[in-house]
Amino acid sequence: MPVPIHVPQVDLRAGYLELKAELDAAVAAALDSGWYILGKEVAAFEAEFARYIGVPHAVGVANGTDAVALALRGLGVGPGDRVAAVSHTAVATVAAIEMMGAEAVLVDIDPERFTMDPASLERAAATGPLRAVVAVHLYGQAADFEAIAAIARRAGAALVEDCAQAHGATLGGQRLGSLGDAAAFSLYPTKNLGALGDGGVVATRDAALAERVAALRQYGWRERYVSDVAGVNSRLDELQAAMLRVKLRRLDDDNARRQAVAARYDAALKDASLAPPRRFDGCGHVFHQYVVRSPERAALQARLREAGIATNIHYPVPIHLQPAYRDRVALAPGGLPHTERAALEVLSLPMYPQLSEAQ
Repeated sequence: MPVPIHVPQVDLRAGYLELKAELDAAVAAALDSGWYILGKEVAAFEAEFARYIGVPHAVGVANGTDAVALALRGLGVGPGDRVAAVSHTAVATVAAIEMMGAEAVLVDIDPERFTMDPASLERAAATGPLRAVVAVHLYGQAADFEAIAAIARRAGAALVEDCAQAHGATLGGQRLGSLGDAAAFSLYPTKNLGALGDGGVVATRDAALAERVAALRQYGWRERYVSDVAGVNSRLDELQAAMLRVKLRRLDDDNARRQAVAARYDAALKDASLAPPRRFDGCGHVFHQYVVRSPERAALQARLREAGIATNIHYPVPIHLQPAYRDRVALAPGGLPHTERAALEVLSLPMYPQLSEAQ
């Protein structure tokens, strides 16, 4: 008989129950309005989210993959363009690049940050022109953004922040999502700011870019039923926006609770053989995941499972080694050795705001 899980790796129902009255009321009001797609709730969420991030514009879309894709397309990325990203990320990052007909050029990671290694990016840029760079802020902490941005500028490449795991995180006192040409956020239920379904948002300081993305998400319409360009159907719905507005008001408090859980782990694991997450100067880490490293990961994960403690692996197979992508992506010179090693060692411990002291 399998041991029952007493400590889940994430508990979405706990998050819903904590806000049940407010979420149910928000849903009821949205249902009662009679308007269910791109209405007042979406407009209000876009404005509130933009203010939170610290940019003038945010555009709600159907999911995080579309957010990356539409940000890239709004910046002019198209068929045949080369776009740099990392292989140690959710496959959505590369899927979005390929949705634009572009080629993903995958670079290695810094083994301590788990994010894009600027030296590897520099080598990739030397192999041919880059149209864009997608900088993934992973696990809740910023990538080495200043160095990445400098390389992107020298290469003449647009810079998109993939903030799917970084809602509320900061770098030098600024919110992630306010630093690049555009930023893409996933609002998948497991995220620090998660809907109760799919959702995404593109944030930017550029009014013209925001207008292009807003048109692209709905068939290229600026006037209803008239497509100025060929767009797609990628709309955030009113029910999700209504619930996201409730959860956005709690985001900083929830992130503080994640940080408290991380501090508890830090104290308990200070003498352990595991490698705990490193924090970097100027980075406000919001711990979407608390990720340790162990060369004995399989045994560790099994031992935790026997104790009723669930874990996860973010991510077990680098994108460039997955069957669907290994013959489709280009790699930076020197290969991706740090990416491949991390995939064998990383382990995500339980992490969510409602994780109790007892758990």
